[in-house]
Amino acid sequence: MSGTGRPAALPDGTGLRIALVTASWHADLCESLRERALAGLSACGAAVATDVRVPGALELPVVAQALAQRARTHAVIALGVVVRGGTPHFDYVCATTSDALAAVALRTGTPVANGVLTCDTLDQAVQRAGGRGAAEDKGWDAALAAVATARTLRGIRGAR
Repeated sequence: MSGTGRPAALPDGTGLRIALVTASWHADLCESLRERALAGLSACGAAVATDVRVPGALELPVVAQALAQRARTHAVIALGVVVRGGTPHFDYVCATTSDALAAVALRTGTPVANGVLTCDTLDQAVQRAGGRGAAEDKGWDAALAAVATARTLRGIRGAR
């Protein structure tokens, strides 16, 4: 598991409105990611603009795009869990979702934090989802990445 080198300081989320979109597959793990992202936003002082659900990882980008296009959304956090199965479907879902989320950020100019776990096993996902005893906290990390990037862009562009 990674996590080494994580920035120690909390970014200042004052005045920022962040949207969350969370997939529903592996609902317990997605809920843990969501709860930890919300805790991260709260710790930074950022406001939650919108908090919505979608069926799965492939639906995250289109909703992230709609949220990113809203006038007062400073960043979007996309959360989900994809666990490798016995077919190539895993590779398609992971690549498509990741590429599409990056494209949304570039197309809209709004940061999209990719908090989609792409794991070989369910145990790996549990260890990364930030629940009790987890080795990593990717919901929290996605929230802090969204806030830090939105703050940087705001500094470059001026407040909006």
